Amino acid sequence: MAEPLLFYFDFSSPYSYLASERIDALAERFGRRVQWRPVLLGAIAKSLGTVTLTSQPGQAEYSIRDFARSARFLGIPYAHPATFPISTVAAARAYYWLHGQDCAKARQFAHEVFRAYFVAGKDVSAAPAVLELAAKVGAGGTVLEAGMNDAAIKERLRAETEAALAAGVFGVPWIVVDGEPFWGADRLPQVERWLASQGF
Repeated sequence: MAEPLLFYFDFSSPYSYLASERIDALAERFGRRVQWRPVLLGAIAKSLGTVTLTSQPGQAEYSIRDFARSARFLGIPYAHPATFPISTVAAARAYYWLHGQDCAKARQFAHEVFRAYFVAGKDVSAAPAVLELAAKVGAGGTVLEAGMNDAAIKERLRAETEAALAAGVFGVPWIVVDGEPFWGADRLPQVERWLASQGF
């Protein structure tokens, strides 16, 4: 079977949200699966000595305009959150714990988090908000809350972020197809061409 696509993302990244709405269906058309890997973009930026787009002098206004325009272009609902960016540690830990229990449920949870933040404008940084969203997909409760605070899950998120950094990830979404990296939701057409032609 062909290797799965790797999809590195941060729940606070608008472009990650846009890619998340398209990546699975795109891969499926070519008989591929996708491995979703949440990472902490802030930690990556700090390690590299860079800053996120909206923290870059002169780029914030353009970036916010582009988030909404890109969403309209793709036909994906989007409302820029009032609080932006936010910490995504709780959501990412919850994802990895859920993934260890039920991959499909973890994927549904990820969509709930993205849509709650970038469509409904809900602050998803705190554990109670994360647990509420997990409950919507039939997960959550005290078991998930304990899982989010488990040392192994905390280490998993740290290790995934460090592994992404070691693999060359400097921004998200970062999609890898058979060793070829693509950065940004606007690279999805290139990903599609790459899958169709096995490289170009």
